[in-house]
Amino acid sequence: MKKVDKSEWLISCDESGVHGTKYYGFGSLWMNYQRRGDFVGEFNRLREKYKYYSECKWTHADDRKAQRFMDDILDFFFKSRWLAFHCLVIRAGVVDTSYHEGSFDLARRKHFTMLLTNKMKRRMDMYQDREHVFRIWVDPIHSSYKKADEAVEVISKNILAQEFSNPTPEIKVITKFDSKSAPSIQLCDLLLGAVIEGFQQKVRNERKIRVQNLILSYLGWPDFKADTFKEERKFNIWYFHDPTSGEREIKSRKVVLKYPLPPIKK
Repeated sequence: MKKVDKSEWLISCDESGVHGTKYYGFGSLWMNYQRRGDFVGEFNRLREKYKYYSECKWTHADDRKAQRFMDDILDFFFKSRWLAFHCLVIRAGVVDTSYHEGSFDLARRKHFTMLLTNKMKRRMDMYQDREHVFRIWVDPIHSSYKKADEAVEVISKNILAQEFSNPTPEIKVITKFDSKSAPSIQLCDLLLGAVIEGFQQKVRNERKIRVQNLILSYLGWPDFKADTFKEERKFNIWYFHDPTSGEREIKSRKVVLKYPLPPIKK
């Protein structure tokens, strides 16, 4: 019997803008599970280099002490071919809660699940001859529903089982990792915060604007007033569009990476 290759993924997730802002969203930092030690090793090396021991999060991007650390960790992210960031941005005003049992809370959980399952399906389509294991690390989801994380896991498994019956993917959602103990969640938070605040267009702090401009320089973009095409692998911004609302309000824009990715090997 032919041995089936296995692809194991670590997906570190975070959310932003879920406390009543115009836009909210969910982010996911992807890496091969086997490379998690390489990521943490570089993260800790830079911590020691710059003596920066606070969390690497968007809320700390205005900290003068964080500046050089964040410069280097972002450069490491864009140079590392085995790291990717995918996010979903939603304008709260277009969410019709009548499709979600009248609950905005449920709508957000569905959007988070939609981001994960869409990207997992793309990975599985890309490597159809492999078994897939998805390990999802996430801060406890902001929700009035106490078992929101378990619901995401169950729904994701059901959706993927319907799409791919042979072989079915293995999904493990682990919520015990708060951002303080998970550098990958921290970097996801930094990237997602920059994107969401780019849509909000309310950032006034010069250091935060500098971080946003640095990220944009790696994408070859002038601003965050667009999303990417769905095929974008490295840094993918998916703007939610309600097909019943008419013309799409955000246009997609091509990414021109400072460090281009090689073609996909199948």
